[in-house]
Amino acid sequence: MSISVLIADDQAMIRGGLRLILEDQPDISVVGEASDGVEAIDLARRLRPDVCLVDIRMPRLDGLEVTRALAGPGVAHPLRVIVVTTFDLDDYVYGALRGGAVGFLLKDAGPALLVEAVRAAHAGDALISPAVTLRLLRHLAAVGAPVTAKRPSPLSDRETEVVRAIARGLTNREIAAELFISLSTVKSHLSGIQAKLSLRNRVEIAAWAWENRIAVTA
Repeated sequence: MSISVLIADDQAMIRGGLRLILEDQPDISVVGEASDGVEAIDLARRLRPDVCLVDIRMPRLDGLEVTRALAGPGVAHPLRVIVVTTFDLDDYVYGALRGGAVGFLLKDAGPALLVEAVRAAHAGDALISPAVTLRLLRHLAAVGAPVTAKRPSPLSDRETEVVRAIARGLTNREIAAELFISLSTVKSHLSGIQAKLSLRNRVEIAAWAWENRIAVTA
């Protein structure tokens, strides 16, 4: 089945370019376009796309507000939202993480990365590229993002290794290869980690790792 995508961006040229790239793929279809945040929320709730590409800066409601409305805590049936960002907007990243975003895409990302991000978000696997993960989440650590866990980590040694790999942006397959375990074991560890930490997805796991200084920065 085709992966349905909603594109939300206030610039028609960017929306058109993203549509051309995505619809060139046999397994992806663009089901709607929105030019502002209010329209994005309305279309997303009506169309229920598999993935929403949401620009940070839009009229009426910005990308953070859209993300919280579609995927934030308390949303009964959250959608998968990829926030489109640039590195000069690092201050927005933490809000997007906590707002329920499952991925980040740079505006200057090439077509291949765009397609990869959409497929990954749909599959629940590699939701952010290693470069984006490291640069954005290291920024959070550098500016002193709040440490949320003040008690010893509830994770096992193996789960901690998996968390560190996620914080580096590795996919499930890459984690399996690096730790010499099966793909199903990685997925089992992910489920356990999310349950123990009360987190919803691997993006939140990555943020938790950087906030609590568990991620390896070397």
